[in-house]
Amino acid sequence: MKNGLIIVTAAALLGGVAGYLAHDTGPGQSDRAGGPAGGMGAGSPAGARAAPLVVAKPARFGEISETVEAIGTAQANESLTLTAKVTDTVRRVNFEDGEFVEAGAVLIELTNEEEEALLEEARANLEDAENQLRRFEDLAARGLTSESELDVATSRAAASAARLDTVLARLQDRLILAPFDGLLGFRGVSPGTLVTPSTPITTVDDTSTIKLDFTVPETFLSVMSPGARVMAQSASWGERTFAGVVRTVGSRVDPVTRAVVVRAHIPNEDRALRPGMLLTVRVITAERRALVVDEGAVFQVGAQAYVYRVGEDGLAHQREVELGARRFGIAEITAGLQEGDLIVTEGIVKLRDGARVRLQVTEPEVSARPQDSTQPRPAG
Repeated sequence: MKNGLIIVTAAALLGGVAGYLAHDTGPGQSDRAGGPAGGMGAGSPAGARAAPLVVAKPARFGEISETVEAIGTAQANESLTLTAKVTDTVRRVNFEDGEFVEAGAVLIELTNEEEEALLEEARANLEDAENQLRRFEDLAARGLTSESELDVATSRAAASAARLDTVLARLQDRLILAPFDGLLGFRGVSPGTLVTPSTPITTVDDTSTIKLDFTVPETFLSVMSPGARVMAQSASWGERTFAGVVRTVGSRVDPVTRAVVVRAHIPNEDRALRPGMLLTVRVITAERRALVVDEGAVFQVGAQAYVYRVGEDGLAHQREVELGARRFGIAEITAGLQEGDLIVTEGIVKLRDGARVRLQVTEPEVSARPQDSTQPRPAG
């Protein structure tokens, strides 16, 4: 009786499986088993719809740049703290905090009543001495005076002129002038303040050009040279890039850090950069034109690099390539492709060699962004 029950149960299970297979390979489903039912052949409209949609760009020539990265600190082209040359009281302040001034502008006037009196006296003495000299010259011309008396009159006039120049210099010392065009800081004095040569009055910075000092390891000393292009960015200005050039490479290597200081000059006409700002720096050490593709188009199989090249037949063919520099989403192709080859840049995970694809072709970038073959970030 048990044997009969087992036979009946097995027959029921086999019947259920057969029914499921019959249902699963019904109309429209025979292609799962590789049959022609359902019209899913490669040449049918349904087969065309099954081709994956991918983004492709032509391989093109672009500028590849080798750079060295560093961190630098901005400094003003000229910068100083203004002080007085003499000890005296401030009579007038002629500037406001943060004002831009031109060279020679009078910023502070000190009291000068005594010097003005001395100036009047010096002018009067000089006028009298010059009158005396003219009379003696007239007498000497007529032979009515001696040469020694004429010499005395000449010396007296010269001494009076020197005395006047001295007083004028003392008066000039009581005027604090802007030494160059620049941006003033906060003023530290007010009318009536007694200032001395050690009293800071204000600061003035010439920021029309920024000196950018940064350090690089001594291993990059051979590629650092005056005239190299510099691209700098600041967190304060987002993606804005400030261009400059290397002006000086330090004459000494620090024996502790094994780094050398490099100074670049960056034009700063709009005064966006200020002294003391921290900047990231890229020094472009070499540039060349090379065949490039988007970095996302390259995939690795073991140690080999490949791309999918779309032929005129609409099929994506796997193509082995040799890579050069890779940076900023750009990959240099040194062998395996030609300019204009249509390369799949998005959707490669859906592809296999020889697969038919539907293309969305996009225009490539004009040129490759600089790549960094070396990226040191030394302190500084």
